[in-house]
Amino acid sequence: MKIETKSINCRNFINGQFVDVQDEMKFENINPATEEVVGWIAEATKEQVDEAVAAAKAALKGPWKDFTTKERSQILRRIGDLILENVEELAVLEATDTGKPYLLALEMDIKRSAHNFHFFADYLTSLGNESYNQDNIALHYSVTRPVGVVAMINPWNLPLLLLTWKLAPCLAAGSTSIMKPAELTPMTATRLVELCKEAGVPDGVVNLVHGFGGNSTGAFLSEHPDVDAITFTGETRTGTTIMKAAAPTLKKVSFELGGKNPNIIFADSDLDEVIETTLKSSFMNQGQVCLCGSRIYVERPIFDAFIEKFVARTNELKIGNPFEASTNIGSVVGKEHYEKVMGYIDIAREEGGQIVTGGGRPAGIEKGYFIEPTIIVGLTQNSRCVKEEIFGPVVAVLPFDTEEEVLGYANDTNYGLGATIWTNDLRRAHRVAGQIESGIVWVNTWYLRDLRTPFGGMKHSGIGREGGAHSFEFYCEVSNITIKL
Repeated sequence: MKIETKSINCRNFINGQFVDVQDEMKFENINPATEEVVGWIAEATKEQVDEAVAAAKAALKGPWKDFTTKERSQILRRIGDLILENVEELAVLEATDTGKPYLLALEMDIKRSAHNFHFFADYLTSLGNESYNQDNIALHYSVTRPVGVVAMINPWNLPLLLLTWKLAPCLAAGSTSIMKPAELTPMTATRLVELCKEAGVPDGVVNLVHGFGGNSTGAFLSEHPDVDAITFTGETRTGTTIMKAAAPTLKKVSFELGGKNPNIIFADSDLDEVIETTLKSSFMNQGQVCLCGSRIYVERPIFDAFIEKFVARTNELKIGNPFEASTNIGSVVGKEHYEKVMGYIDIAREEGGQIVTGGGRPAGIEKGYFIEPTIIVGLTQNSRCVKEEIFGPVVAVLPFDTEEEVLGYANDTNYGLGATIWTNDLRRAHRVAGQIESGIVWVNTWYLRDLRTPFGGMKHSGIGREGGAHSFEFYCEVSNITIKL
């Protein structure tokens, strides 16, 4: 597979135009797989954030407010089509920014991003309103209107996919947006605004500002009095910071935050099937997926067999150049994150864990932020590597003896995003799934999503839900109208 690599300089996009910044406001964009500079990124000034918010606010009263349902649906479909027409270029940009394998970027990030727009294009045309006749005394019915100006603060692990998961329902609802991608992964967002304009989105409806969090672009958006809602996907501590900043103006918020997800494997499950899916749920995207199952609990009768097979299959994974077709594991997103993940592996050793495979930098790779897929045994439930989110290619495997015991382990966390259960016992599957404190529970599968279903977390894993009606309602305000008969 020979791919022509590409990079772009990333400017802010305000009111339908790219805008420049002074040289001192530009910072380098680094390819984490090579440590090479691939371009520059323009950090938005506070004045530019103000301009973007003003453009989005003005667009609410411009031509966008008069678009019919059919016209908005056609715009959404066209954006999805344009993503597919540019799928290879976007996948190259995503792999270059993140260090993930190109083929993974192609299938998981880019094609599914197009599907987000196609889904909400169809969803928009199927909507109805609530209506109630109250004993022939009064007729009550609901109407929706755009929530207004929405700030979208996005993470670096699935840059385009998670951005489109927010932008598509926002546009479907008739709201306007200011997008802030992660400073580490700006390129596909920069191309996305060009595709939105090509699709016919009016100026000011979609805006883009680059930059950092604290005392920079993210803070300017979170505090801005004319931003009506904030949707954020990322780390839990950042979510609390945004919530504090948003509180004085009572902004509507939707947060999808961290996870420390349990993968519960009972002895009656199909072990070969479990192993293949657990490889994905442990190490897909270098473990940098909020839904990865980084705590693996295995019923004791099959614990040794599981470890033997899991280690063997993990050792077959190829680590290296994201643009080689045979690569399974790319680099993590950057130096700071590399050091964080490697630090947790050191902590695991200090806590008495045994590294049964991985635990270091792959042999023969001198450049780039690559970490071997790492499996740890011998840790206790209270160890930091079992309790805290690592967000890398690192999993801890622990044995359990009873259903009651493993339920206690699974729920013994501040997080509550996803969970996986493996069993062929139908009653047990329903019984255990219903007791897991998690927004999403998969049984005998992982990462199987239907865009109509609710997505989000409990506890420190988030506020609110996305998906289908849940996404659409966040970007709307609902009024009830009562007519006395």
